[in-house]
Amino acid sequence: MTRKPSAAIETARLVLDALDQRDAESLFDYRGNPEVWRYQGWRPASVADSRDFIARQSGVAFGEAGAWCQLAIRSKPTRELIGDLGVHFPASDTEPVEFGISLSPAHQRKGYAREVMTACIDLAFRQWGHRRLVASVDPRNTASMALFRALGFRQEAHHIESYCLCGEWVDDVIFAMLTREWSARSDSDSDR
Repeated sequence: MTRKPSAAIETARLVLDALDQRDAESLFDYRGNPEVWRYQGWRPASVADSRDFIARQSGVAFGEAGAWCQLAIRSKPTRELIGDLGVHFPASDTEPVEFGISLSPAHQRKGYAREVMTACIDLAFRQWGHRRLVASVDPRNTASMALFRALGFRQEAHHIESYCLCGEWVDDVIFAMLTREWSARSDSDSDR
């Protein structure tokens, strides 16, 4: 399997790179927002929590086997932090890569999540050499459910009250995609 790049990932409108201590307030602003954290496994209680999270992430190498790596999603023209992308790199080549994405409410519904995910799916399959990707989604998060379906992920499971989030047992929907499914989709898109 090809090692993952340490350089920034760029799309038409966005740059994905390492979170930085200067991002702590922005990270807290959107991750501390109930519209965002209600579907997330982590929420900062303070800017200090955001700083601690960023400090812990600085010790995680992008592509480190068995680790979650959180990347900043930035507006390309302004370099403003607008969200973050979590990537769980498998401990072995037989396990899937898992993605999770969070965007500031001010930057939702602008196609950014789809732009980020399309680029990362392509990288995971074509450059990093993975064969399977997964995403775990709270089904109440209808925007994320629609995103993964639109990207061509299959819903493989719907686990009932299987995840405790902020003291509440919630459902968990698992989406997945194989390399061949992405390739077939990409080939069909290029035929249009």
